[in-house]
Amino acid sequence: MIRRIGKFVLIALVVIVAGGLVSYHFTASEQDKKVLSACWTMVWAGFRPIEDVRRAERFLGKVDEATAICRGDRNYALHAATPWVDWSNYWGSGDESTKATGGTGLIRDALSALLSVTDHVFDRDTRGLDGTLLDLEYQRMELIRFNLFDNATYPQYAKGRDEAGEHVPGSLIRIWPEMRLAPDHPDFAKVETLDGGGQLCGGELIRHRTLTGICNDIRNPAMGSSGQLFARNSAFEATFPRLSRNKLAENRHGNRLGLLKPDPQVISRKLFTRPQAADSNCNDGKGDGTAAADCAYTRASFFNVLAAYWIQFMTHDWFSHMVEARNDRERLIGEDGGTPSLGCNVSGIEQAELGCRPQDKMERSLYAAEDDPPMLDGDRPARAYKTTRNTVTAWWDASQIYGYDERSRRRVIRDPGDPAKLLLVTGSAAGNGTDGYLPLFNPPCGADESGDCAPINPEWAGQEATAFPDNWSVGLSFYHNLFAREHNAFVDAFRKRAEADPEADSGLRDPADPDRVITYGELAGPGGADQLFEIGRLVVSALIAKIHTIEWTTQLLYNNPLHKGMNSNWSGLFEDHPVPSDVTARLLRRLSASNDPVEANLFYSAFNAGPGIIGTGSSRYPFPAFLNRALGRDKWSLSNPDHVNGGTNHFGSPFNFPEEFTSVYRLHPLLPDLLELRQLGDPNHVAGKVPVVSTFRAAATASMHDNGLSAWALSMGRQRLGALVLQNHPRFLQNLDLRPRLDTTIDVAALDIIRDRERGIARFNEFRRQIGLKQLTGFDDFIEARLLDGERKGTLSDADKAALDHERELVGLLRQVYGTHRCDNSKVISTAQADPNGIAVEGMGETRYPTDCLGHPDGSVVDNVEDIDNIVGWLAETTRPHGFAISETQFHIFILNASRRLFSDRFFTSSFRPEFYSSFGLAWVNDNGPDGKQYEPGLDNGETVEVSPMKRVLLRAAPELAPELESVRNVFDPWARDRGSYYSLAWKPRPGAEADGAFAGQ
Repeated sequence: MIRRIGKFVLIALVVIVAGGLVSYHFTASEQDKKVLSACWTMVWAGFRPIEDVRRAERFLGKVDEATAICRGDRNYALHAATPWVDWSNYWGSGDESTKATGGTGLIRDALSALLSVTDHVFDRDTRGLDGTLLDLEYQRMELIRFNLFDNATYPQYAKGRDEAGEHVPGSLIRIWPEMRLAPDHPDFAKVETLDGGGQLCGGELIRHRTLTGICNDIRNPAMGSSGQLFARNSAFEATFPRLSRNKLAENRHGNRLGLLKPDPQVISRKLFTRPQAADSNCNDGKGDGTAAADCAYTRASFFNVLAAYWIQFMTHDWFSHMVEARNDRERLIGEDGGTPSLGCNVSGIEQAELGCRPQDKMERSLYAAEDDPPMLDGDRPARAYKTTRNTVTAWWDASQIYGYDERSRRRVIRDPGDPAKLLLVTGSAAGNGTDGYLPLFNPPCGADESGDCAPINPEWAGQEATAFPDNWSVGLSFYHNLFAREHNAFVDAFRKRAEADPEADSGLRDPADPDRVITYGELAGPGGADQLFEIGRLVVSALIAKIHTIEWTTQLLYNNPLHKGMNSNWSGLFEDHPVPSDVTARLLRRLSASNDPVEANLFYSAFNAGPGIIGTGSSRYPFPAFLNRALGRDKWSLSNPDHVNGGTNHFGSPFNFPEEFTSVYRLHPLLPDLLELRQLGDPNHVAGKVPVVSTFRAAATASMHDNGLSAWALSMGRQRLGALVLQNHPRFLQNLDLRPRLDTTIDVAALDIIRDRERGIARFNEFRRQIGLKQLTGFDDFIEARLLDGERKGTLSDADKAALDHERELVGLLRQVYGTHRCDNSKVISTAQADPNGIAVEGMGETRYPTDCLGHPDGSVVDNVEDIDNIVGWLAETTRPHGFAISETQFHIFILNASRRLFSDRFFTSSFRPEFYSSFGLAWVNDNGPDGKQYEPGLDNGETVEVSPMKRVLLRAAPELAPELESVRNVFDPWARDRGSYYSLAWKPRPGAEADGAFAGQ
């Protein structure tokens, strides 16, 4: 079916292009003729086939010359020689300078009588956008095909399973015995046991998000719940390279790797440390208590400090490897060799020069299993060599606010006067209004946890009470207080709606009695407090997910293709076109039931961009799309488990976050060392500089109350965060002394490297091969090709010359830290990617695979590029798509997982309905709050935009911010920056902010 559609689309494109050629010779310049000729070649060749069998032959983000030129690459020969993706060179993929000028407009105008599809062929910027989205979709489809490795169920995925006398391919399996609740689980008796041993959730377990995350998938109750094993996006045999458990790892790394080798503290001090002027009074990130202190850092022009703390707020919801903020209490890192140490194994003189400390100590990571894994065939393990557990829920359920197990829920304090609300107490800070703040924890419990004590670690005393209190800072205090206010604002508005019409149908239903209407008055009454609290959790969770998807991420990846792509994840490419949206929604139902793995998984993910992931399967209309709105009646039923659960797709592998996802979220360079404190009365003036390290734990609460939520919103909203590049880690994190249980300071930057090594993350180059990106052949590949080209042509500006010198300096440091070796071209180092310069492997066909020499002559001295730690590699990526705060390597992991966490969650798909959210709650999520959708005046990046969800949340919580937010379109863009006309990254003030000192000399 889908293949027939593809042929029809191809024929249509050929016809349109052929029609255009009638006027081709009369309207096109010679350059236009070259471009249109390339387009003809591209269209005639047809769509690139999706690779679903040969892992090594997958799409690497690199296209052929005709395709690149048709889509706008003006220097294909230069870009083709690099390892970086091609789409960032297409028309319209960056700022105004990347948009097309002149050319094919005449042809487009001549064919304007045809359908608007002509724009997608003859408008260059549209063609560049379409090409980018197509490239990204190919990457996502092949990531779904080749990069799902679940530690509990992988043998079934790899070999398939017999069901009802038929063999089911692994990627079509939808129910797993490993995802059942065990007999000793507290809720086991509440789950129905089916014939054959399966389980089915019902009743209260499906009505709202459960505390531990069970029963999100009602047929796989344990999936995504607290305590499940982290998954993998890399093949198991590529994990834990330091253990050299297979020949490829031995060939790839020789004898060069260990937990502390290359030395993590040396890496931190040479490659991560922010350089400071001697007279800056930075004091290793602590400042000197004055506004004159300066801890210099490389700033990102288009991202603010609110964005830095936002991602910490998110990751607390998504994953944790620790139990109550503790790792392995019995073992310390480095103790096998005698004195425990985090590294710094260099001479005393160099230790002093670098400022590293051999005496630093830290607990080892916790593991779920360390024994040898079973083997599927040959040397292919059935799971990673070691496994770890996610101790929080993997769902996007705001568990950091509401809890993820019984102990964390006890830390959440509800309002005794109205249990539907979270307790907020009025503070005394200037400008904090009357909305209040979260209360402080009661004194910590000892051995006896009964009574009014708080089940917390002693170091959390004095903090605001919330479910996930670890790593507490003023930024986390800000977000927890903000969304506690949002929860209560929703409850108040819901009660107001109920007061206006208490007998009206709320839309909510009880799964135990699905036909009974539940009124607003019933929910707003004393007996409905628990249900209203849970509805509030659903609404706040969905609003947070929406903010992250369409606001935070679109500023993190600030260009038009990613704006379109992320919004299509949420609301679809056809948001304003209901008929094609309905058509693709019906097509998705057919695809999900297909017995063809390509259709059921890969095409399913692609066509979901039409209607969007949110709400997939949440309606069941009987008629064709064009009749449904006039004649159809939604047949979706709460009594039908296939309707409740029917919108999810796990693509053959149970959902949990992979270890690679946790790795690419090591974003510590985002934080400055000093926060620039401002006040609403004089927003252009920095009143003081507050060391981040002085806002941890109880000090965060004091700082929040002393200055007020609004002042902190303004301060973090205006200040730029740090760029994710080498030599830009906060100094305070390299010299952190906040651990009463261990008697040493800690270098968090070094610990990031160790944690990735402990958890078996593939090193950078193999990491890229594993996820379908082109490998590097040496450290020099990190140098931007445009700078080298400009140097050859003698056209570099002084700024570019300085940039090139700096990049060469960093490459020299990489070579100094990681070293070189004499290569052996007989050693194959990976089978995850083809390499035309490599050699064939016996028994694996004619494909050539990369060798130790990576295309260099046998016996050459080559860089140890295979040994670079993942975090070092992606921080070293200077070549990035326009507006990318992160590297393309990090982003590739997001392509897969940012979608999967929506695809797999029924509360964002088939249960995104009034029966669970209430009609009022569903409208709150869809409209970004009460009173319907609101729109900004004028255009933003050439488009009409809604008032963003985060802006609406801020205005509800702190209406005094309205004058400052009036010109803000995305809350995560520095509030005083002029966004320009089209995805500008320029650092210049908006009207009214000219006096802000942040713009002086910039």
